[in-house]
Amino acid sequence: MPFVVVSGLSGSGKSTALRTLEDAGFFITDNLPPELWGAMHDLVGARGLRCVAISADARTREFLSALDDSYLRLSRRRDDLRVLFLEANDDVLLKRYNFTRREHPLGENLMFDFARERELLAPLRAIADTVIDTTNLSAKELATKVLRVFRLEHDFHLRLMSFGFKHAPPRDADLVLDVRSLPNPYYDPELRPRTGLDPQVSAYAFHGEASEQFYADLRDFVRVAAERARASGRHGYTVAIGCTGGQHRSVAVASRLAQDLKDLHVDIMDHRDMKEHDPHE
Repeated sequence: MPFVVVSGLSGSGKSTALRTLEDAGFFITDNLPPELWGAMHDLVGARGLRCVAISADARTREFLSALDDSYLRLSRRRDDLRVLFLEANDDVLLKRYNFTRREHPLGENLMFDFARERELLAPLRAIADTVIDTTNLSAKELATKVLRVFRLEHDFHLRLMSFGFKHAPPRDADLVLDVRSLPNPYYDPELRPRTGLDPQVSAYAFHGEASEQFYADLRDFVRVAAERARASGRHGYTVAIGCTGGQHRSVAVASRLAQDLKDLHVDIMDHRDMKEHDPHE
């Protein structure tokens, strides 16, 4: 992963870009003077952090004289150093400032501030690997573009977990599904001590055309929900599947979904309420 410097004009979308990178797993430091870039590189390296993004803009104007030297030193240590610069035309910047009612960091007349800021940040723009004009971009479109620039657009994971309703549903799931209408292996004395990971338990839970149709509908719904989450810019989506005790049906469904939806980069987070089956029982 690259070491990214994010810069640009105030109101051009730097906060959106940083938030997008943070959601993608980057460690973010906002408004860091260039003289501290090397120290930050050493610090995150010592902590084993691979994905790092820092920002520098007009707020660090008192320190920008060290830009060239700081950039050169860091580029010698990181061949994956990238600089992203964001800009937009003055009319759009003015509309955005009027909408948010924020004060420009240079703090005078806005149109004059825009011109001064362009001049002040010209050295950063000159070393940028990528310049994005956000004039006609929404926040969502900018986020998508940032992900594409750093090849993060496929960094999405569908997280699955099973649970038992009698132990209460999880509070941190995006979607909770109830599979208690499937045949319950609990009522078979031979299957009762086993788990939904057992092929015989799974076969029992999915037995019959109605059960297979129920599962197919549930699988298709999970796919649609996850793909809509990914399209909206999310990097992860958590689906919790519940049965009565969390031992049989929910485990079987979560495991089957993991196989059928593996193109969505599925992680089985947890079979929360499943008890281990002792094969010697």
